[in-house]
Amino acid sequence: MKTLYKNYINTFKGLSDEIWWLALITFINRAGTMVIPFLSLYLKEDLNFSVSQVGWIMSAFGLGSVVGSWIGGKLTDKIGYYKVMVRSLLATGVLFIALQFLNTFVSLCIGIFIVMMVADAFRPAIFVALNTYSKPENKIRSLTLIRLAINLGFSAGPAIGGMIITGLGYAGLFWVDGITCVLAALVMIKVLNPKKAKVLDELKNDNPVSVYKDHAFLVFFIAMVLFGIVFLQYFSSITIYYKDVHLLSEFEIGLILGMNGFVIFIFEMPLIKWLERTAFTKLWLVFFGAVLTGISFLILNFTSWSGILIIGMLLVTFGEMVAFPFSNAFAIERAKKGNQGEYMALYSISFSVAHIFGHNAGLQLSAGIGFENTWYIITGLAFICAVLLFSLNRRLNNLKKIQL
Repeated sequence: MKTLYKNYINTFKGLSDEIWWLALITFINRAGTMVIPFLSLYLKEDLNFSVSQVGWIMSAFGLGSVVGSWIGGKLTDKIGYYKVMVRSLLATGVLFIALQFLNTFVSLCIGIFIVMMVADAFRPAIFVALNTYSKPENKIRSLTLIRLAINLGFSAGPAIGGMIITGLGYAGLFWVDGITCVLAALVMIKVLNPKKAKVLDELKNDNPVSVYKDHAFLVFFIAMVLFGIVFLQYFSSITIYYKDVHLLSEFEIGLILGMNGFVIFIFEMPLIKWLERTAFTKLWLVFFGAVLTGISFLILNFTSWSGILIIGMLLVTFGEMVAFPFSNAFAIERAKKGNQGEYMALYSISFSVAHIFGHNAGLQLSAGIGFENTWYIITGLAFICAVLLFSLNRRLNNLKKIQL
């Protein structure tokens, strides 16, 4: 046991102090994002919107994310990641608190669009910050540490969120979300001043390639949109499936979602360090993660036993543990061809586009043709994503052989 613990701790060695501060800021922020996993339930149960209306509101969520990621990438290249991150966190905190006072369909579509536009300007900026504060050999582990902070926050968030809903109602979630965003901004201002932080890998490209001319990255973008559509079902339609089909309470749903973050916290860093030493390419590993995520939905149709929900959650957890760090790493590596903010914005936008279509499609399909047929369709999308990644991996490997 002592050896296992020592080996686990060793996986974190060599990361810069700035990366650890970014991880803390991310944890504080994400620990409060307990509104997001419960948003579809809040709209359906507390505000009594129909499933169709919830789907359209979640599309506004995704559209705001697309616009915010694009703006965030442009601003990051123009004014720098630090200013973008601080301003995004502060403004998001205020907007989350205000969001609870909206209760009509139109006002919520507009309100959620604005909140996500401001909140997701943060995403391209933090990717560029990670690239700047990491040594080249530590980039994947740095990304993984940030994901650990995100998932540790998500592990605590849904479980605490379920208890808050039970005791105080949904309104308490918005206050916690807002306050934690402001706290994260204050910590960043205090400890991560760019004048004092140590830059380890600053890249300046005098002749950047436009991301929109990088055909390989555009194929990767499409694959990530499909992966996002599949994965995001765990933040909208799956929670309703848990409640309506398996009759779970909000607290039980929170525990299952929290298990995802806990497993990631324990296993992801050792797993990533081990995978880095293998011969697998980044794209092949993303392909494998997409396959596991697709299977997590397929098996839900095999039995009515509620224990299958835990197995499905474990499959998607290991799928995302492999897919997200290495897709991040592939995007950052590719970004050296052009403006980093532009590349990382498009990477972020892939998941924002998934927000537009994924939540709405899953909710509309489940309402129209039932959850069983919906899970078959979602599995099919995961298969298409896997095929694209497999083909792109072969193409890039062949290009490398020709260049050699």
